[in-house]
Amino acid sequence: MKGPPPHSRKNPYATDAARWAAVVGKERAADGLFWFSVATTGIYCRPSCASRPALRRNVAFHASPGAAEAAGFRPCKRCRPAAGEPSLVALRADAVTRSCRRIEAALRAGTTPPRLADLAREVGLSPHHFHRLFKSALGLTPKDYAAASRDRRLRQALSPAGTDATTTTVTEALHAAGFNAASRFYAAAPRALGMSPARFRDGGSGMRIGFAHAATPFGPFLAARVEAARGLCFASLGTSPAAIERALRAAFPRAARIAADGAFGKIVARAVSLVSLEADATPSRSLFAALPPDLQATAFQCRVGEIVRQDESGRMRKTPPVST
Repeated sequence: MKGPPPHSRKNPYATDAARWAAVVGKERAADGLFWFSVATTGIYCRPSCASRPALRRNVAFHASPGAAEAAGFRPCKRCRPAAGEPSLVALRADAVTRSCRRIEAALRAGTTPPRLADLAREVGLSPHHFHRLFKSALGLTPKDYAAASRDRRLRQALSPAGTDATTTTVTEALHAAGFNAASRFYAAAPRALGMSPARFRDGGSGMRIGFAHAATPFGPFLAARVEAARGLCFASLGTSPAAIERALRAAFPRAARIAADGAFGKIVARAVSLVSLEADATPSRSLFAALPPDLQATAFQCRVGEIVRQDESGRMRKTPPVST
């Protein structure tokens, strides 16, 4: 059996040790550079296959799907490693991504987000199966994702730093964000804005805001809250801590005070740590890794924000869930 190509700068998986490390780590970057087979099952897989790792002594490496099949192995039904065939993870990630884009498009158009049954039908799944798939991928339900997207649009519409000439009132902002009823808007505003809509629109006039930085798998993160109030008024990833802090100050130019908050920093650090542990522990981590970066970041921010609010109200879990 002919082995994978010899070592080169373009192939970081030129040795069996490097290839085995990629299999153990389920590295998507290794897909298409080599394939591996398992003697005890008679199948071959992509390096990123989500199946349980085999014992090293039962694993062999191949330069192509053809080489693996010539050696007598059949393709894995889970990762679908045959040339040109998308993996099951890729197909599932595509279904979740298309549904997220449909939700975002509906909000941009000022219409109600699609129902669960409609989203499921568009990707060829039952509502129950689709709901489970979406939640396992993002840690959010479709309804949660729609609410998070609507909240983000609301903050952008109300922010002095992001407002255009056509969005000048709270009423116009709520419609631009996709709220079809004022009652739903005012019910969601405390969670989405961390202060009253009018005060948010006025650049945080007179507010005393505390913030905290944290390092995350997606880069620097900053969260902020109004002193003596629950809920976040700002949460964002960015290219650098300084850049995100500038964005915070631009969003609230009329705040009475914006300063680092040590006590809040401990809450944010705990939340980021917990969400990171959840992401590492979930059986669907390969599905999450296959999603576009903006969806990963949105899901991460939403979970951190949720846990910060739980912490402030005394309901935060003390330990991460254990995968079974």
